[in-house]
Amino acid sequence: MAYVVTEACIKCKYTDCVEVCPVDCFYEGENMLVINPEECIDCGVCEPECPAEAIHPESEELAKWLEVNKKYAEQWPNLTVKKEAPADADSFRETPDKFAKFFSEKPGEGNP
Repeated sequence: MAYVVTEACIKCKYTDCVEVCPVDCFYEGENMLVINPEECIDCGVCEPECPAEAIHPESEELAKWLEVNKKYAEQWPNLTVKKEAPADADSFRETPDKFAKFFSEKPGEGNP
């Protein structure tokens, strides 16, 4: 079992979770983060740190997000340090259907 980042992260991309991860399993896309499920040790320290409540334990209901996390963790750069959230992050916290409207496959910058 692993933790996965879900739709709530899109356009919010707070990185508080990255700072507490003991195994550096977060990867950065242009407008969201993902967790590499092969690296995640299921410790759960990241979940309460996420202001957008986007991180959840792997489950059947989140199978789509497990695949998204796995796919993009292989393509995007690793992120191990906290960065500033986008200036408009708070305005997107309650936006529905963010995957269909805003998801970007482009990689982020990774570590500074």
